[in-house]
Amino acid sequence: MTYVDGFVAAVPIANREKFRQHAEDAATVFKEYGALKVVECWGDDVPEGQVTSYSMAVQRKPDETVIFSWILWPSKEVRNEAMPKLMDDPRLKPDLNPMPFDGKRLIFGGFEMLVER
Repeated sequence: MTYVDGFVAAVPIANREKFRQHAEDAATVFKEYGALKVVECWGDDVPEGQVTSYSMAVQRKPDETVIFSWILWPSKEVRNEAMPKLMDDPRLKPDLNPMPFDGKRLIFGGFEMLVER
């Protein structure tokens, strides 16, 4: 059964191109380790909430936008086998491919798909 890793983060608007390149580089590595698809989305219509919102969740600052990303895996097993390899891959090390945003405000999780059409 297909499995999804999902991510939400705040990225400085000035780092849009750096983020795009970081995401392109990381997507290549994720796909080498079995990911079927990597999708990175740049927020351009992300409303503020009264009780909760994407912006509130990632503590977005005025000069930032919210990104929404997901990685599609063929199964949770493939994803679990890939993760240690991904963490050890030098191409994903922060000194070679630094995240152009505050990783402490990154929200992520793994999800079992219930509906896919």
